[in-house]
Amino acid sequence: MDDKIIMIMDDGTEVEFTVLETTSIGGTDYILVTDAPEDEDGECYLMKDMSDPEDEEALYVDVEDEDEWESVMSVFEEMLKDEISIEKQ
Repeated sequence: MDDKIIMIMDDGTEVEFTVLETTSIGGTDYILVTDAPEDEDGECYLMKDMSDPEDEEALYVDVEDEDEWESVMSVFEEMLKDEISIEKQ
């Protein structure tokens, strides 16, 4: 998956991310993104969609709950096991 999205940070700056994978668990949509250029190591960010169905734009927030993070990341790790290596830091 090579989709790009632009997120507007709290301070108003725009950051482009590459979407590595998406999934839906228990009715919540999650995305795994990176800001690293293609073929380079970088940070991954796990975010969940908090927007309402009638919203025109998605509202993504970082997953901060450790149990939720571990649970969702295990799904992404399984989905991407042959494509990328994910290491927790």
